[in-house]
Amino acid sequence: MTTLPIPIAISLFAALSVPAPGQDATPAPHLEALPPVIPWDGASRALVVAPDDPWITPSERNGLVDTPSYDETVAWLERLVTAAPQLEMISIGRSLEGREVWMVIASAERVFTPEALHATGKPILLAQAGIHSGEIDGKDAGMMLLRDMTVRGTKEELLEGANLLFIPILSVDGHERSSPFGRINQRGPREMGWRTNSRNLNLNRDYAKLDTKELRAVIGVIETWRPDLYFDLHVTDGLDYQYDITTDAVGVHGYSPHIARWMQDTLIERLDDDLRAMGHIPGPMIFEVERGNLARGIIKWTGGPRFSHSYGDARHLPTLLVENHSLKPYDQRVLGTYVLLESALRLLPGQRDALREAVALDRAARPEEIPLRWKVPEKRPETIEFLGIESVTVPAPVSGGTRRTWNGKPITVTIPHVKIEEVAEAIAVPRAYWIPPSWPRVIERLELHGIEVQRIGEGRHVEVEMLRLEEPKLGESPYEGHVTVTCTPRAEKHSWFFPPGSVRVSTDQPLGDLAVLLLEPRSQDSFFQWGFFLEVLQQTEYFEGYVMEPIAERMLASDPELRRAFEAKLEADPEFAKNPRARLNWFYERSPYFDERWKLYPVAREW
Repeated sequence: MTTLPIPIAISLFAALSVPAPGQDATPAPHLEALPPVIPWDGASRALVVAPDDPWITPSERNGLVDTPSYDETVAWLERLVTAAPQLEMISIGRSLEGREVWMVIASAERVFTPEALHATGKPILLAQAGIHSGEIDGKDAGMMLLRDMTVRGTKEELLEGANLLFIPILSVDGHERSSPFGRINQRGPREMGWRTNSRNLNLNRDYAKLDTKELRAVIGVIETWRPDLYFDLHVTDGLDYQYDITTDAVGVHGYSPHIARWMQDTLIERLDDDLRAMGHIPGPMIFEVERGNLARGIIKWTGGPRFSHSYGDARHLPTLLVENHSLKPYDQRVLGTYVLLESALRLLPGQRDALREAVALDRAARPEEIPLRWKVPEKRPETIEFLGIESVTVPAPVSGGTRRTWNGKPITVTIPHVKIEEVAEAIAVPRAYWIPPSWPRVIERLELHGIEVQRIGEGRHVEVEMLRLEEPKLGESPYEGHVTVTCTPRAEKHSWFFPPGSVRVSTDQPLGDLAVLLLEPRSQDSFFQWGFFLEVLQQTEYFEGYVMEPIAERMLASDPELRRAFEAKLEADPEFAKNPRARLNWFYERSPYFDERWKLYPVAREW
């Protein structure tokens, strides 16, 4: 095993240390380790204002290599909103550390309520930056665009055809955990925020479970303001390639096929054309099928509703995931995001009716079954002309393995484009679900999502199907503040009494698909799999052998069929046969004393 000499290790540690307040920040060491920069001089550079412009943004003032702090961002936006009557800034929530999560409303009619904005008839774009606050390109791009649409007047026509809701920083606490060492795989800005919020939760894993105040604020915006289109602005990691702006939306195999067709054939095509015209290189989301082996191709995956674009697909909200390339310089990424936002605002007026029709069709659909997960089809995958960067694999003496290095030379290769789009598991959609009032966390979160629930004032018996949760398996380590759990459900028929305060969740509603995904135990982002029902997996009543032994004797004497089953178990299972406690437990589980609700999922299906 190779180890670093102590003096070298100390020097390296000192080089990685954050400078004390008042000291000059030296370039973070990771920048020298990144692949070489590909020269770029796109037409979008003209979007940057002159150094003496009174409305220059803090990032432009520093050559688009820095991003302003939370306080600097809010102060600049407050000054802009004061000067621009087309803008209003409101708080949509407050973080755990007490920071406001701000949203800017842009309206040519100068109306700033959901009702008034919808009364204009114009389509509404909701653009959100900083869900991972180290990936903050969208904040600086949005500030530039808001300025140009208002006080500078160079893009004021954009607001004649559409309205904009802009969240500059969603993870506001993570944004202020800022340093030059935030993201080791990213080229700029010089200092950047942290990936998770102040409780170390990843906001882009929270769309289904809604643990965080920040995500609850966003879902509140979606519910109250009802945008026509939703952009979630990120920066990706991974290998080097030519693309600087990549996008992804769930395909027609998902829960919103009409929306998906519009997104792919109209929106993404238009965005790509406009980005190319301004000197950018747009492309699809890039994930290698096998890390380090590009020849195996790239993969288009379909995730669960914990992710923004998959959540949008499940609730029939057109949602685009934008992932800028982390290895491109910050100025290039910011300007590409500006072009993307401008392109969408130009497209929306002429596509308002087509988009709303697609949304209406998907919201009105009532499928008899819906997918829970997908897999790669067995057929040969499509191929794609991939705009890559030449690389070689070299020995890596520290790790003892190998590593890739890129030389900055553009190449075009044909590789497989593997798409996870064939249904691997589907489930029939029941008429409704019933939830007792003893699970208020679940009921509350359904309501936060906007799912309609009907509370009963008087208790009633209902003929339902319930699920026995067999073979439960807990996750090996905590994940996003939870211990996840999977199981094999087995259906049982019951006449169940639901007390006052129970809720009935009909699936005959626009968000019926989302309700199924949240309530079915086999769904990968269900409340069950996130660990909201761990209590039912705990056995709380037991037996003493001195009581169970005589009861078991009487059970054997009175039930010949039970005796035959017991004798067969003894013969088939030697380990069971020599375990006295297991033998008595076998009878206990078949006695009226056993807890019939153990491992019984309390959410019932109505067919």
